[in-house]
Order: sequence, then structure tokens, then C-alpha cells
Amino acid sequence: MSKRRIVEAAGGILYRTREGAPDGDIEVCVVHRPKYDDWSWPKGKLELNESHRHAAVREIGEETGCHVALGPFLGEVEYPLADEGRKKRHASAQANRNGSADMQTKHVAYWMATVISDTRARRMATAFGPVHRADAGEISDVRWLTIAEARKRLTHSTDKDVLAWFVDRLQEDAHHARTVLLVRHAKAEPRKLWKGTDPARPITPKGAAAAYALDRELACYAPERLTTSPWIRCQQTMQMLAWQTGLPVELIPELTEDAFAADPAAAWAAFRAQIAEALTSGATTAICMHRPVIGGIFEHLRPLCSCKSLTKRLIAKSPYMPTGNALALFITGSPEDPRIIDIQKVAPIVY
Repeated sequence: MSKRRIVEAAGGILYRTREGAPDGDIEVCVVHRPKYDDWSWPKGKLELNESHRHAAVREIGEETGCHVALGPFLGEVEYPLADEGRKKRHASAQANRNGSADMQTKHVAYWMATVISDTRARRMATAFGPVHRADAGEISDVRWLTIAEARKRLTHSTDKDVLAWFVDRLQEDAHHARTVLLVRHAKAEPRKLWKGTDPARPITPKGAAAAYALDRELACYAPERLTTSPWIRCQQTMQMLAWQTGLPVELIPELTEDAFAADPAAAWAAFRAQIAEALTSGATTAICMHRPVIGGIFEHLRPLCSCKSLTKRLIAKSPYMPTGNALALFITGSPEDPRIIDIQKVAPIVY
């Protein structure tokens, strides 16, 4: 019986608008690996206790020398590890039909990514962790190319498939998307056991660990604004990231459980204002709130989704999303007419 072993990896297409060119004239970053003498997207294997998204940011940074933040998700590629670097790389599903026992498969997840400023990167450094530049033996050249040039330069058909996904994303206006991180507060002390008022109910030690671990994942999107319900469990969930980044935490009174129960429309208006601010300023925003409020917000977000598959990611039943987790929403359009083109689940790895 064959034994299939999977090597997990992640990377992305780092892109920018060509300097001096009209808006929409995009360049992408490709790297040369001397070991294989090929041109590919920056990518690499996951480290121990590392998520795919974190590995994508780290590997892109290591191989290109650029500080980056993730954007919309592109897709996943899988191929036999034995084909790594070969000019003709076959899809693993096809190769496995005639494959031998103990076949190793490489699975790579890809994101869109953009360069962020040194200042923004320094703010994220404590939460994200170290990024060390790859040596010349691993990456010998880094080039910015037009999409047409990249299509000719890329060595592998699988990388050209990823480029096709990227072009599809551009058709959705994904290169202008803004990011809103919707966070559910970490696990709090049970209501039945808590002696104080509900607004003062804190997160548990386990919840604090999850909140700390979540920061490492949120840092992949390099948030520039931190906002939250004023209740303690939400503030505590955001406080560690605030301490690590030096960013202030803005309080939104309309997002407490009591305020939402009294006036759901006002809660949505407050959240909607944050979307408008993100679209206007371009600042990636994290917003922490409670389970009942999330359910109400989801009802308003579903009609904004560009397709039914995205709508289904906004769960219609309580608890909507786990404690200490987040959703990364990628939003395009104008403040008056926003459209969600991608939704990514963001979960901490606690160990």
C-alpha cells in the first residue's frame, strides 16, 4: 500500500504598480534559484508550528528582501517533490496514478502580497517574528517583471497557473482591495462563574494564550488601526497586539453586546463606518467584537459578497466563528458601494 507524504509550503505573488506607469500597469516579483536554475515565485516550506499564511509572508520576505503584507488568496498547487526544479513539472494527481510507494508530494498555498513600509514592518516585527534574508546559494537574483514578461520567464507550468489566478484576481480589482480583520474576542470567564458585571468579564489564561498566538497571524496583514468594543474581554484580546505594535486601540461603544441588543442598526452603522474608513484611507483595520454582534454584522455583510461561496463563509448559525479567531475581509469599491471579493479564516496556532 502506497504511503503519501505531504510537504507543506507557502508563498505568493508580490506585485506593485510600475513606477511612472498608468494605474493598473502591474509588475510582479520573480526569483531565481541557482540550485535548480529556475525562475519561480518566492515560496518555501512551513517551519514547525507555523501556518501557511505566516510562512508565505516570511518566505516572500526572506527571498525578495521586501517587507510584505498578504492580500487576497490565489490558490493551491500540488506536485511530486521529486519534480522540484524540473522544467516539466506534472500535477501530482496525474503522477500518483503511476507513482511508487512512499511518494512525497509538495503542497503550496499562494497569496497576493504587497510591499509595506519599513516603519509599518518594524511595528509588526515583535508580533510576527524574525525574517532573515536568504543567501545567494538559495536565491541568486530577484526581478520585477510585467505580467507578460513573467509569463515568458517562469520555468514551471504550475507557476504559470498561479499567474493566471493572479490575473483573474486583477479582473476583480483585487489590487485595490482594502483589508478589514473581524476578530472575535478570546475565550472569556464563564458567565455563570463570573461574580462581576458582564462588561468587566475578562478572558481566561487559555484565552490570553490564543489572543497572543492570534497576533502572529494578524501581523501577516500588517494592521494599521486597532478598534474594539469597550468591554474588557474585547479590549484584552487587542491589548497584546497594541503593546507589540505600539498602535493605540480605538473604542467603538456601539459594538458592545448591550448596545447591539438595544440598537442593531447603530452597531452596523458603526461597523460600516470602519469599512468606509478603510476604503478611503487604505489603512488595514482590525475590529474586535462579541458573538451576538458578529451574527448581526454577518447579516449585513452577506449581501456585499461577490459570490455565493463567499457568502457561505459568513456562518448563519451561532457561534458564527470560534473565540480568539478572525476573518480577513478583502473589500473593493467605493465607501458607498463596497464589495467583498475574498474572505480568509484566521486561526491561531497555540502550542
